[in-house]
Amino acid sequence: MSQPHQERPAGQSTPEEFFRTELHVGRVIKAEEFPAARKPAYRLLIDFGPLGEKRSSAQITARYTPDELVGRLIVAVTNFPPRQIATFMSEVLVLGVPDDEGEVILLRPDADVAPGTRVF
Repeated sequence: MSQPHQERPAGQSTPEEFFRTELHVGRVIKAEEFPAARKPAYRLLIDFGPLGEKRSSAQITARYTPDELVGRLIVAVTNFPPRQIATFMSEVLVLGVPDDEGEVILLRPDADVAPGTRVF
């Protein structure tokens, strides 16, 4: 017997919907200025281990320099469709949270894990 359909509160998702979004840990292997972007950003090349290297445009210039980013672990959404950002195709969405001034603080694991590790 099937369950009756229940309305969900606006904005609420199911665990199944959430787990369709793939979050993986990656290691930044290259970071450079992206002057063609409308808002200040860096072009990142990120190693996701078995998933390969992916590119991302990230608006994180206020808190990070390119040198600080290289070697850093990050968390990114890896299964969104690529997006054209000016002259660059961004393949993954690097995740962060805003500080009190609205500048992005990158999400990262608090211990070293292998690039490509899936986040649950």
